[in-house]
Amino acid sequence: METTFEIVDKSKDSMKLKMLHYDNTLLRPFVEELMKDEMVEESRYYIKHPVIDDPEIYVRVKSGKPQAAVKRSVKRLSKTFEDMSQDLSRELRRIDEKQ
Repeated sequence: METTFEIVDKSKDSMKLKMLHYDNTLLRPFVEELMKDEMVEESRYYIKHPVIDDPEIYVRVKSGKPQAAVKRSVKRLSKTFEDMSQDLSRELRRIDEKQ
């Protein structure tokens, strides 16, 4: 299943999202990427129970809309994973050519 988001709560400068069908390989990098955004004042996640509950992610911005910060972070993270995939593909081709 693909990771999806559900908006739990939203105000002018903050929002709380639930990450459905999450994977820890995405959760922590996503929250860390949010904190790299200069408009984000706070970002954290909370998991009530690691097996039965989906994590909730809280984002508060200094200015702008919180959903815009989330979109920017997802886009940057997507680009990072895409670049990693391309680098790995190049390296695998290089190794295959040597054999």
